[in-house]
Amino acid sequence: MEGASGEVPAGHEPEGDEARAGDRHGGGVSKRLYVKTYGCQMNAYDSGRLTDLLSVHGYAATADPADADLIVLNTCHIREKAAEKVYSELGRLKQLKNRQGQAATFVVAGCVAQAEGDELVARAPVVDVVVGPQCYQRLPELLDRRRREGRAIVATEFPPEPKFDDLATPAAGAGAVTAFLTVQEGCDKFCSFCVVPYTRGAEYSRPVAEVLAEARVYAEAGVREITLLGQNVNCYHGEGPDRVEWGLGRLIEALAKIDGVARIRYTTSYPADMDEELIAAHRDIPELMPYLHLPVQSGSDRILKAMNRRHSAGDYLRLVERLRRARPDLALSSDFIVGYPGESDDDFGATCRLVEDVGFAQSFSFKYSPRPGTPASLEPQLGEDIKSERLVHLQALLAAQQQAFNAACVGRELPVLFERAGRWPGQLVGRSPYLQPVHARLDATAIGEVRTVRITGGGQNSLAGEACHEEAVAS
Repeated sequence: MEGASGEVPAGHEPEGDEARAGDRHGGGVSKRLYVKTYGCQMNAYDSGRLTDLLSVHGYAATADPADADLIVLNTCHIREKAAEKVYSELGRLKQLKNRQGQAATFVVAGCVAQAEGDELVARAPVVDVVVGPQCYQRLPELLDRRRREGRAIVATEFPPEPKFDDLATPAAGAGAVTAFLTVQEGCDKFCSFCVVPYTRGAEYSRPVAEVLAEARVYAEAGVREITLLGQNVNCYHGEGPDRVEWGLGRLIEALAKIDGVARIRYTTSYPADMDEELIAAHRDIPELMPYLHLPVQSGSDRILKAMNRRHSAGDYLRLVERLRRARPDLALSSDFIVGYPGESDDDFGATCRLVEDVGFAQSFSFKYSPRPGTPASLEPQLGEDIKSERLVHLQALLAAQQQAFNAACVGRELPVLFERAGRWPGQLVGRSPYLQPVHARLDATAIGEVRTVRITGGGQNSLAGEACHEEAVAS
C-alpha cells in the first residue's frame, strides 16, 4: 500500500480473543498467540483475521510474547531495511524458542515473508513457518505440517482460490466504533519503486455480497465507520449480486444503506483509476467522508514517467479540480517520494509547486529507498544528504499546510464520531470528517455517536472543541 510505514497494534484486544476462544473450546484455553503487526492498515486487518482463524484452533491472544505458544510477525516490505528489522526482532525473541516448560513456534507472515521465502529460514533457523499474504487461510494446516514433518515450512505461492473464502469474518473488538474492511488486494500497476505486485500479487476484488455481509456483521456489533482497504482500492471491480461487475462508487452506495453505518472511507487510491461514478459518489452520498487520500508521489512529469505512474502532474491537478467541483468541502492527503533516482532540483521544485497548487490537509513524505528487485533499485542513486535536505524542505511545506487547514477549522461546527475516552476525566476523543482527532468534554454515552462540535482550537495534529448539543446528529 502506498505510503504505509511504521507499526500498528495487532487486530484485537486479548480479552476479546480469550473470551471467544474459551467459548469455542468449552472453557479452558490451552494455547496463547502473540501477533506483532508491521506496516499498513491492510496488515492490521489481516492480523485480525489470522487471530480469529487461530482462535478456532484453540489460540487465545496475549500481549506478552513470553507467554505465547505461537508468535506471528506480520511483516511489511514498503520501507527500507524492512527485512533486517524482522531478523532483528527474531534475534530478540529467539530465547523464547527453547525455554523450559514450553517452546514457542515462530511464524513470519506478510510481505517480507513473500519476498524472502526460503532465505528467511536459512538466515533465521528459529522460524518454523513462512507464509505469504495469499496463503493465510492455510496457516493451521502449515502448523500441523511443521509438527508432523519436523522441518520449517515455506508457503509463498499464489493459489488460485481467494484467501478470503476460507478466512472467517473478523469479529469487531468489544466496543469498536470503527473498522477496516479489505475489498481489494494486489496491484497490476508495477510502479518502478514498489514491491507490492511481487508480494501481494495481481489485482483481485472481493464479491459484493461478501463485502456487504462483512459490513453488516460490523454494523450489528456497533461499528459506525468503515474504512475500505485495498492496494489500489478504487480499481475495485467485484462481482455484484446481479452478476454485473460493480465499481467502488456503486459498492459505497450499497454500504451506505446498511443500518448503523454512518461513515465510509477508503484508502489507498490510484489517480488513474478515479472514475466518474466514484467522483459522483463523493457528491451524492453523505456517508462518504469528504477526505481523500490520493497519492501523487511527485510533481515532475519526468519523474512520474520514470516511476511508471500512469498520470502526469497536469492529470492530477485536473482530477483534483473535478473532485472539488463535485464536493467543494473535500480535503486531500497524498504521498510523496523525494530523492528518486535522477531527480533534479527542477524536478523537486515541480513537486513543491504542485503541493502549493493543491493545498493538502495532511500528507506523508519519504526519502526514496531502493526495494530489492524493483527497476528503480538498479538506477544510480542520489546521495543521502540531498534526499534529507529535500525531505526537510517538503515536510516543512506540508506541515504548514496541515497547520493552516486545522486553523481554518476553528470556529466551525463539525460532526464528530466519538470513539473512546480521552486522557482527562470527562474528555472524549473522536474524529472529524477530515480524520482529525477531536477532543471535547462529553459524557461517555456519546461514544459511538456522531455529535456536532464547535471547534475552539487547532494544533498541528488535533483539534479541541465543545459540544453544541447533546443529541446525536447525522454525519
